[in-house]
Amino acid sequence: MQTSSTVSVPQTRLNVTIKRKSPQNNVTHSRRLWASAGAAGLAEALTMPVDFAKVRMQLQSSHCAVRYSGMVDCMASTLRNEGPRAFFKGLGPGLVRQMGYTGLSLMLYEPIRNGLSPAGRDASYTSRLLAGGTAGGMGISVLNPMEVIKTQIQASSSKTSAADVFARIWRTDGILGFWAGIGPNIARTFLVCAAELGTYDEVKTHLLKSQLFSDGPLAHVLASASAAFASASISTPVDVVKTRLMSQAGSGASTSPQYRGMVDGFVKIASNEGAMSFYKGFVPILTRKVLWCSCFFMTYEHLLTS
Repeated sequence: MQTSSTVSVPQTRLNVTIKRKSPQNNVTHSRRLWASAGAAGLAEALTMPVDFAKVRMQLQSSHCAVRYSGMVDCMASTLRNEGPRAFFKGLGPGLVRQMGYTGLSLMLYEPIRNGLSPAGRDASYTSRLLAGGTAGGMGISVLNPMEVIKTQIQASSSKTSAADVFARIWRTDGILGFWAGIGPNIARTFLVCAAELGTYDEVKTHLLKSQLFSDGPLAHVLASASAAFASASISTPVDVVKTRLMSQAGSGASTSPQYRGMVDGFVKIASNEGAMSFYKGFVPILTRKVLWCSCFFMTYEHLLTS
């Protein structure tokens, strides 16, 4: 997930961040919820084609017969064989997942951060990291079913609806099937939120302190790009395992699945495909994160202050 961050530095103000409520920063939880949900929905819709390529590439050497040499080849092959609408497969559950998860995470972040901080003192860097990761993990645990459905729609080369996927998973695996891959998904989200939080705050703080940048779009984009690279680098291996586990939900392999859990997934992928397989889809992940973070932070800040 992509999430906002918190920092307190002298003579700087990070509009996009979540800060303790004060007369100068009287932002209600409801306003933060709809602003974050709206910004997340826009960012998700704009970056959906790149997310589609990421999922397809991560499933290679799994159950997909199609092989792609890279993100461009994946998108070109999909365009030829399935048409442009294929890039937006799973958009419905993807929007529900991203808007609900992002909004919930941003609402949870502030009370968790304040609870981890001594009364009357600014939150430490460690407290912000733990709060961001915890809020993201809690948010994604609620919306995991939407990600399972989205992943399976994107993995299929045929026309598949959310209702079809829902019925198949329910019939084969029951309610627990919708929480397939929950372990690596929470782990990935924790790492994503923590990495983006720390890097975004650190880079933006230095940019503003240098006095070469104002607190505007250019500083936001540069900080977002740095956060995106850190997040993609640390989370991609877990994201690969998460995608593999989610793609096998409802496949009728409950008694003998290809991967029995997060640890088994790591071991089998490493032994059968090599260590570099954990970075399948890294280019589309990084591309999407740079675009997503930039779009989200700039839109969120505008909605929060308008």
